[in-house]
Amino acid sequence: MEKEVAETLAVLGHPQRLALFRLLMRRYPDRLPAGEIAQILGLKPSTLSAYLAALMQVGLLGKERLGTSLLYSIEMGAVRETFGFLLDDCCRGRVSDCLPAPASTTHRRFRVLFVCTGNSARSLMAEALLRALGGDRFEVHSAGTHPASCPNPQALALLEGQQHGTSGLYSKDFGSLASEPPFDFVFTVCDRAANEECPALPGHPVSGHWGVPDPVIEAARARTPAEAALAFRAAYGALRNRIEAFAALPFETLDRRALQSAVDDIARYGEN
Repeated sequence: MEKEVAETLAVLGHPQRLALFRLLMRRYPDRLPAGEIAQILGLKPSTLSAYLAALMQVGLLGKERLGTSLLYSIEMGAVRETFGFLLDDCCRGRVSDCLPAPASTTHRRFRVLFVCTGNSARSLMAEALLRALGGDRFEVHSAGTHPASCPNPQALALLEGQQHGTSGLYSKDFGSLASEPPFDFVFTVCDRAANEECPALPGHPVSGHWGVPDPVIEAARARTPAEAALAFRAAYGALRNRIEAFAALPFETLDRRALQSAVDDIARYGEN
């Protein structure tokens, strides 16, 4: 096992291969085509191909063919095996010293953050939904990596039509949350926000990528007002399904690893 772990760490020791690994970890459990990865990281196809091959050779990535495309994703079992070896052998099992201390999940209010690019539609919908579905168990916030000047009017109209209060919803910058108390959960709800290397938040929150197509873009492409409205309803429905499942989790009985696994499972809702 030592030889395999040494080879894995050597592969991750290259800055661009590490950036590729981190990108796919942020997007997990998504599977990304090579062309999208190359565009995000600014890599030539030949260079990316070599990096993908290196990460697959040590087992950290897997690939799957879909039509004419090859899709790449993290092999989470191999990641756990590698870092589990480091904790058990190199750290001599001092897991409590080497990992962030887990926060208690008993009888307290959880702080949750939803992030998208503009914080004008999807993340605001998610904020309103969890406030409505989670009751007083959650303190909910949202933010944008490149926030818009104001919320999208169609998003607000949809929320009001669903009987959600919107008076406290506004677009804000992700960076403004650095001085906030630690969050327990952070969810990205758009691919672009997940692709970015955002500043680390204190507290080592459980994180998930619940990507939803941008209703603002879909509405701009729509041929009729009805099609535009449908784009917002589709985004709202996808977020509602995931947030209902999240709010129903038995938080008091789950440790951090089980919570992370549950969040990753919820991300797969709607996959074919």
